[in-house]
Formats: sequence, C-alpha cells, structure tokens
Amino acid sequence: MSKILDSFKLDGKTALVTGAARGLGQGMALALAEAGADIVAVDILPADDTRRQVEALGRQCVTIAGNLGDRAAIPTIIAEAKKFSSHLDILVNCAGIIRREAFENFTEKDWDDVMGINIDAVFFLSQCFVRDVLARQATGKIINIASMLSFQGGIRVPSYTASKSAVQGLTRLIASELGGKGINCNAIAPGYMATDNTAPLRADADRSASILARIPAGRWGTPEDLRGAVVFLASPASDYVNGYTVAVDGGWLAR
Repeated sequence: MSKILDSFKLDGKTALVTGAARGLGQGMALALAEAGADIVAVDILPADDTRRQVEALGRQCVTIAGNLGDRAAIPTIIAEAKKFSSHLDILVNCAGIIRREAFENFTEKDWDDVMGINIDAVFFLSQCFVRDVLARQATGKIINIASMLSFQGGIRVPSYTASKSAVQGLTRLIASELGGKGINCNAIAPGYMATDNTAPLRADADRSASILARIPAGRWGTPEDLRGAVVFLASPASDYVNGYTVAVDGGWLAR
C-alpha cells in the first residue's frame, strides 16, 4: 500500500498553466513543479522568470506567448505545448482580467475583453485539452480559477462577475459530462488576493479596511496560499473530487 503523501506527487506529469508569468498563475505553476510536474507556462507577458524558477526546482519548463483573447490562437498554443510534451495531463485556466466601471457606463469593449479571456478562453482551451486527452485514451485534470464573485454579485465589475459565475457553471458541466471518461474538472475560488487585479482596492484605504474587516484571517491572500489546493486538485489524491469549487478565501464566505 502506498503512503498517502505519495498520492499528491506529480512526477512524470505535464501541466499547462495560463497566466503563468506572475501572480497567482506563477505561484501555482511553481507549486505544481515542486510536486514533480513539468510546466508549460502560457502568458501574453514574458514568462522567463517562471521558467527560471521552475528549472531551479529541477523540472523542465517551456514558455509560450499567447493572446488568449484570440480564439484562433488556442489550438496553436496546444500544438506548441505538445512539441514540448507528448502528454498534457493537467490544465490550469488561470489567466484573467478585470475592468471596473459603474453598471450604466460599462462599455461593450470592457464586456467583450473580459468575457473573451475569463470564460471563452477557458471553454475553448479546455475543449482542446479534452480532445487531446480522449484521443490518447488517457486521464486529465482541469483546474479553473473562479472567484468570490462566482458566489456573490460584487460592484462595478459586471463582466468579471458574469465570467466568474460562468466559470463555476462550466466546471460543473465538464465534470458532469466527462467524469466518466477520465476527466476531473474542479475550480479554485481565491479570496481577496494581493495581486495586480486588486491593486486599486488595496490602494483605497477605506475599501481595503472594509475588506480586511470581513476576512477572518485578517489579511490579504498571497499566491502561496493556493499551493496546497492546486496540487491536491491536480494529483491522484483528488481523483474522486469532481465539479467542485474550493474557496481559498481566509474565511470570507463563512461570514
């Protein structure tokens, strides 16, 4: 009988992580590498720093520059990733953007840009990943990045709220339809994290204070706080977990 910690190992696996150049995506890529996976780091920004850190952990890493807002680029990203590894085992859909504006003033461009990356790309990249896994008669893990706004309405972020609510729904759909074919699809809903997306909130002293007052942990989250969740959901330890959204929020939703 294997030891329980062995079921969290990712030796021999390849993980494709979007938004891997910095922030939460970089943090999760490094966690997966530390658990044993080789990494395909996808981002519109240079991801050389991520590659260097992955290689320092003794794993292999390739960086792919790609605009996930362009649907036509997605099959190319998968094709490039397959040049690096014959088997893509794990997909982490982390890339995301946010636009803030009052509901009545929100523009079509801000709606389309956010929806294009936050949900359209998640669907089409997951579809390409699933097709590859099924063609190999293999198994795969999809981990989508949801949000507190998958559960709540929020303010001044209509396209972000809509897209992250859709991510949670799509996660359930993929699990329901493909769970019997060896595909596990779950999501992580980060709480209020100290990333570029929340910089305007943290810069607003009153808003930041009101947010922190509601978080039982009493602090903003960091990329390191997602390490355990992403390794668990990517590993055999979670083989019977499917269609679930794990909140990593310092207790925000408990209040």
